[in-house]
Amino acid sequence: MLTKLTHTLRQLSRSVLPLLACTLVVACSSVSSGRHDDLLYQDEVYSPNKSYFYLDNSAQRQDLVVQSLNLIGVPYLWGGEDPQTGLDCSGLIVYVVQQVSGNKLIHYTADLANSTRPIKRHELTAGDWVFFNTSHRKHSHVGVYIGNGRFVHAPAPGYQVRIDKLSSPYFGPRLDGLRTVVRP
Repeated sequence: MLTKLTHTLRQLSRSVLPLLACTLVVACSSVSSGRHDDLLYQDEVYSPNKSYFYLDNSAQRQDLVVQSLNLIGVPYLWGGEDPQTGLDCSGLIVYVVQQVSGNKLIHYTADLANSTRPIKRHELTAGDWVFFNTSHRKHSHVGVYIGNGRFVHAPAPGYQVRIDKLSSPYFGPRLDGLRTVVRP
């Protein structure tokens, strides 16, 4: 009886296991690892006819990273765009862009998202901007991506400018946009 059961199990494993393996491979390749695979939603598709804000050259993207890293420890101040008094998330962006390029951007996160070119996750490079839904509205928070899955931002009242991970339990699920300020 035991020999017959062993033989049946071997036959079953030869036919079922390959089928199960194929099913898992197909399932893993067809199910996205999250809604952030490309982050280009219907309303966030790059439009060649739209006028986006761009830096003068791609080297300035690294300058955005350096400038934002220099702000670590600056206290959060709602509406702030001066490191001497404090910064909020969009104020940090406004400040570093002005330091790097001399351009003054609108101090409102959703406008920063709308004025910059959406990119896919695999295109994300240090100096690009990452947007989050942190207050039940699209693009309500922003930070400067610095590479290795990390970004600099001014989180909230009572905190200071700091580095966080895109994969953190708080920010990971709230990631809702990626933008670049470099021409395609």
